[in-house]
Amino acid sequence: MALRILLPFMQSYARSGGFSITGKIKTALIENAIYYGTYLLIFGAFLIYVAVNPHLHLEWNQLQTIGIAAANTWGLFLLVLLLGYGLVEIPRSYWNGAKRGYLLMKTYFKAAKLMTEKADAEETLEDVMEEVRKVNESIKYNHPLRKCVDTILKKCPIDYQEKMGRNMDDYEDFDEKHNTYPSEKSLVKLHKQVIYSVQRHRRTQVQWQILLEQAFYLEDVAKNETSATCQFVHTFQSPEPENRFIQYFYNPTVEWYWECLLRPWFYRILAVVLSIFSVIVVWSECTFFSTRPVLSLFAVFIQLAEKTYNYIYIEIACFLSIFFLSICVYSTVFRIRVFNYYYLASHHQTDAYSLLFSGMLFCRLTPPLCLNFLGLTHMDSSISHQNTQPTAYTSIMGSMKVLSFIADGFYIYYPMLVVILCIATYFSLGTRCLNLLGFQQFMGDNDMTSDLVDEGKELIRREKRKRQRQEEGENRRREWKERYGHSREDSTRNRNVHIDPKESNFSEMSTNRSTSKYTRANNRTERDRIELLQDAEPLDFNAETFTDDPLESESGRYQPGGRYLSMSRSRIFDDV
Repeated sequence: MALRILLPFMQSYARSGGFSITGKIKTALIENAIYYGTYLLIFGAFLIYVAVNPHLHLEWNQLQTIGIAAANTWGLFLLVLLLGYGLVEIPRSYWNGAKRGYLLMKTYFKAAKLMTEKADAEETLEDVMEEVRKVNESIKYNHPLRKCVDTILKKCPIDYQEKMGRNMDDYEDFDEKHNTYPSEKSLVKLHKQVIYSVQRHRRTQVQWQILLEQAFYLEDVAKNETSATCQFVHTFQSPEPENRFIQYFYNPTVEWYWECLLRPWFYRILAVVLSIFSVIVVWSECTFFSTRPVLSLFAVFIQLAEKTYNYIYIEIACFLSIFFLSICVYSTVFRIRVFNYYYLASHHQTDAYSLLFSGMLFCRLTPPLCLNFLGLTHMDSSISHQNTQPTAYTSIMGSMKVLSFIADGFYIYYPMLVVILCIATYFSLGTRCLNLLGFQQFMGDNDMTSDLVDEGKELIRREKRKRQRQEEGENRRREWKERYGHSREDSTRNRNVHIDPKESNFSEMSTNRSTSKYTRANNRTERDRIELLQDAEPLDFNAETFTDDPLESESGRYQPGGRYLSMSRSRIFDDV
């Protein structure tokens, strides 16, 4: 209960743009007072109803149980929604993970959407930085709000800080009579915008690089599937793993067998196993209220183990059941995205507000998840209708028997809605509705999806060509250093030889020596230039343009990338 109050307060504190701890606490208190005011009104109306009605006599323990039951009811409502999505989507995601073409098309689709978001984040950051520049130029060094401006500048990217620092004149005093200055409230709002825009810009940059690596790897897998050498060849050199043991055993041959042969079958088998678990959960959710006969499969397994006093089996069965239910519920929480207001991003790119919001959801979902598990296994006395020893959860959280309309009504029949939610998720009704409303979703049989896939494919091609040119340049610089680095160092060392001018007897000799040295240096430079021109590969503009698309290759054989063998005129100006 304390976490449910503390976490929303920490959310508002982390989201606040105040410049002091006191200001952030004040903002958090105001926001949470508005949020919890509605709950207090509902709870107060309920207390008044209990006090006025002479037939109701509630003690403090029962009142506490009512509060817990209300929280668990709200949590059970969220639990069934999230569980219905996870029971279908998790097995389907592994089944689709075995299809390389599907994953590659979805990656292209994500690339097109992420590029749009990345461009929008850059534009938003530019607008916010322009506002910061205006404020930085208007508020001088001796203004009372200059400390607030310096705090805002520290949150800006380094290149913007340097640019604003060069244009800042600290020796110009401010004139309060002739100039209009922003208030502290507007600076707090600007500070909040800077934190949000910088975090979003950094997140899109990191996600773009990660998505590029995924796309390049999937393209390599698609190309290596038809390889006759049974060795995995990467288009780009991957960084060597730190552990030599992994590097020794996970060689190109093992990688080829895993990625091209074993991994698809492993994903298919795992998807089938998870589907069986999902069917068991759905059947048990719809039949756990039946005690005679016992129809819930979870209850059947537990009761069979109770008869033989096999406690190890009971622990393993309970652990696997709760583990699977937790994965279905919590993985759905990780996939929820409410615009950019709440978004869990990977690789440490999630803001504090979203992390606290997810923690608050976990706190609200864990008690009803345990309560639902006790109902599936008939360990809750309100389900089994037996005077058995209460569980640790029931002894702490209380029993649902106090509120009969919840224990015998909502708690029994509401979990049956998981069947409707599973059917809706299987036919992607939510995705289709979002697509009709204008939110771009990945659907294979949609024209908009095909357009975004083509756009993402072109973006990946462009980034791939850029990466190839960078590697070619690095390889040429490395070859140049290996071939001419030592001779250049020797010539530089000879050029810096100090000659004492007092030795007049050797002045003429040193002059001739220096003249011949510079002559040799010039001849060496000419030879180096001629060798470089001879090493350059001629460009054949009449040759056929090769494609790097693994899905459109006619030959089907993989040609390891490194540098383009021929280019057309349209290919040269592709990235201009």
